[in-house]
Amino acid sequence: MHNFLDFEKPIAELEGKIEELRHLGGDSELNIVDEVAKLQGKVDKLLRQTYAKLTPWERTQVARHPDRPHTMDYVEALVADFTPLAGDRLFAEDPAIVGGLGRIGGASAVIIGQEKGADTEGRVRHNFGMARPEGYRKAQRLMKLAERFGLPIITLIDTPGAYPGIDAEARGQAEAIARTVEACLGLRVPLISVTLGEGGSGGAMALATANAVLMMEHAIYSVISPEGCASILWRDGDHAEEAAAALKLTAPDLLELGVIDAIIPEPLGGAHRDRAAAIKAVGEAITGALGAHAGIDGDTLKEQRRQKFLEMGKKGLG
Repeated sequence: MHNFLDFEKPIAELEGKIEELRHLGGDSELNIVDEVAKLQGKVDKLLRQTYAKLTPWERTQVARHPDRPHTMDYVEALVADFTPLAGDRLFAEDPAIVGGLGRIGGASAVIIGQEKGADTEGRVRHNFGMARPEGYRKAQRLMKLAERFGLPIITLIDTPGAYPGIDAEARGQAEAIARTVEACLGLRVPLISVTLGEGGSGGAMALATANAVLMMEHAIYSVISPEGCASILWRDGDHAEEAAAALKLTAPDLLELGVIDAIIPEPLGGAHRDRAAAIKAVGEAITGALGAHAGIDGDTLKEQRRQKFLEMGKKGLG
């Protein structure tokens, strides 16, 4: 059974009835195949209707769904011969950011991503995908490694934001994020970024200053979380739904604004309902983006990336 979100209650009720009928069919001679097929058709119709008109707050809930595939799910499925690399060579290893070498679509690449963890133990170990300065400095180290060997870089974004703890601030959190953005802008190899779930604040932007910025259909990408925005503007986190609408954090909004370059479609009902199909779609999108940037010389890649983000700033001033 799925973990259902609040707005999915009608769907949950129908799927509950389907499960009951299936169990009944196993204990009796009743032919319930036709009835199950009818109910499944209703479920599919209701899913289409519901997901065709999701509000920004509902998309936020889908982006945070506990069953949604995370970075390591994509790495394990898409990256052959993945060799993890750890540590920033300055302070420590940060499990919130994972990275290493591997092959995707037959091409060698450096992969860097934020990992939230799939269960309670994993979430605590990975700090819910919230990196400390050493995580961003590890990312910088891997970017330099990729550039040295002429390898493209793929970044997978899934974080509520950088870790705001006192220890992170004491070790230069803001400086580490800024230096990572600077490292992205200076790269002479292709940089492809995919927002898988949450793309929160500078913690996400640090790894997403890319030549191609891709985003999953039900992911979110924003300067601040809806709850954080509500606590600042209304002094009350209960206004998160209003804040989500105002932040323009959905993939369609960001594509229209020119902040992202493409939307990766998700299976009906979100990536958590068909993880294999979602992972396949991301793999195809990454392979396509790598192909589009293959053969472009380093100076051109660097200039295209810088101009891309400078133009966003000009639009904002206009």
